[in-house]
Amino acid sequence: MSAITTHVLDTSRGRPAAGIPVSLDVDEGGGWRRLGQGITDADGRLRDLLPDGARPAAGVYRLTFDTGAYFAAHRVDGFYPLVQITFRVTRPDEHHHVPLLLSPFGFSTYRGS
Repeated sequence: MSAITTHVLDTSRGRPAAGIPVSLDVDEGGGWRRLGQGITDADGRLRDLLPDGARPAAGVYRLTFDTGAYFAAHRVDGFYPLVQITFRVTRPDEHHHVPLLLSPFGFSTYRGS
């Protein structure tokens, strides 16, 4: 499993949000560099943003969720076409799980386990 993972729950539907394109970038001080990307599975999870065994360096990372594509696929007029979550890795040896709770007009996140 990747050292950085995510999952998305669609709180308006009460179920996992499958099919959301997600990308992971790292801040290199002058711009962002793409590290990985994928699409949430049937359980709303993305477990392979980084290759197995790869550890992120300490630094600032960003997850970008293409929520516009997800809402369009469900014929919902969502307010946020993209959700970006920027977070800091201070302990590269730990697993970093960053969930997204999503609805058409709001979202929240937290550091998961």
